[in-house]
Amino acid sequence: MTPRKFSKILIANRGEIAVRVIRAARDLGITSAVIYSEADRDELPVLLADEAYGIGPAPSTESYLQAERIVDLAVHIGADAVHPGYGFLAENADFARLCADRGVAFIGPPPEAMARMGSKLESRRLMRAAGVPIVPGGESALETVEEAATTAGEIGYPVILKASAGGGGKGMRLVRTADQLESAYRAARSEALASFGKDAVYLEKYIERPRHIEIQIMADRHGKVVSLGERECSLQRRHQKVLEEAPSPAVTSDLRTRMGAAAVAAAETVGYTNAGTVEFLLSSDGTFYFLEMNTRLQVEHPVTEMVTGLDLVVAQIQVAQGEALGPEFDNVECRGHAIEVRLYAEDPFHNFIPSPGLITRLRLPEGPGIRSDCGIREGSEVTIHYDPMLGKLIAFGADRQAAIRRLRRALAELRIEGVKTNVPLFAALLEDSDFLSGNLDIEMLDRKLASGDLAPSFSAALADLVVMAAAIEYVERRSRRAASPIEDDRRHSWREAGRREAVRRMP
Repeated sequence: MTPRKFSKILIANRGEIAVRVIRAARDLGITSAVIYSEADRDELPVLLADEAYGIGPAPSTESYLQAERIVDLAVHIGADAVHPGYGFLAENADFARLCADRGVAFIGPPPEAMARMGSKLESRRLMRAAGVPIVPGGESALETVEEAATTAGEIGYPVILKASAGGGGKGMRLVRTADQLESAYRAARSEALASFGKDAVYLEKYIERPRHIEIQIMADRHGKVVSLGERECSLQRRHQKVLEEAPSPAVTSDLRTRMGAAAVAAAETVGYTNAGTVEFLLSSDGTFYFLEMNTRLQVEHPVTEMVTGLDLVVAQIQVAQGEALGPEFDNVECRGHAIEVRLYAEDPFHNFIPSPGLITRLRLPEGPGIRSDCGIREGSEVTIHYDPMLGKLIAFGADRQAAIRRLRRALAELRIEGVKTNVPLFAALLEDSDFLSGNLDIEMLDRKLASGDLAPSFSAALADLVVMAAAIEYVERRSRRAASPIEDDRRHSWREAGRREAVRRMP
């Protein structure tokens, strides 16, 4: 196919992923346009994009999920393509079809591939046919609790109920004994309906304490599909990832080759193109099972970029333009080690409840091997309307130990005031003996938090941070006092000028 160069991309998202796509577009010389809700009018993506357009009120159902309004806007402003980021409409096959119907390129997989992999039951059937190992379990929705009991009896307890149309732990229930099944079945269906609009659930064998390993793939429209190595994503709280790293401390060269081949086969089976992630469970005996495929860019893509030297967002745009993957995607080898932590506005000392508020002070860490992907600035407001993720902090080193040391340094330099954050959790994890040894599984973090095993580490790890923060605060206060009124006025004027320019571009 003949490549079609984009001149303008509409970014249908917010926060740090919108900033990430803006930067990739600018690197390619492409005009970036971003949408914003009323709550995000003054946020960083609006200030950085070449163009910014209001899309609706704060609730996402009235703004970022308004598929037809977004596509109408793309056509109206002359955008060649839409990048959905992750979340919101990123894995919505109907949205991808709507873009295609209106002549706007969708920077992601074909809607047909998205739909087939978006259904967990359909994807299980496809993977079995392709020879990709899957977790033992059913391949159809359970209509009654009696059907669930029959399937559970066939594969043996413990089992896990899962929503066919969802993810992120919603509609998921662990069932260890037969007497727990009925209540778990009803709860899973109810939560699935509330979260995804469909109450279909299915059942799988529960694998005890597995690792969560995912393989990043990239595929062009010329038949080339490549594996870009694995990410270790086992550190999760209530099925939500909090820390990811590449490579996994548990994956050998042979296992990496076999898992990569399975991921490529999964993508080829559904005619997949663009960036995608195939997720696996890895048991303690080295057996791996297909879990699901995420048909979009992942939150944790920076760790893969750090160890491969590739720009996955630029590659996404180039593939969507019809370009073939370049030679840099041939025989990709990972070098060094990268670790990412997800920064959330939440209180780790009070059951991680969200902490909305105004970011009154922000300093992002710098230095060798440190990358900050954030969608906030000083003055940003963390609202109740969206996921409270502020951004990601990524550390790279020659090996895992070097990456851990650099991440400790970066967390010590990081300064976010006005809201509570989960930084103390990471300070604790980076001192935890199981984490340091690479002894991880998907239940580890929940176990340690429930038992209080991390509590002593909180105090010990925070001691150095408190001392360093106090010293930095002292120096910064002296610097502020020494600054002249003229300098203060100039800083204020610079910020106000930026704000006025952003508002000028808005309708």
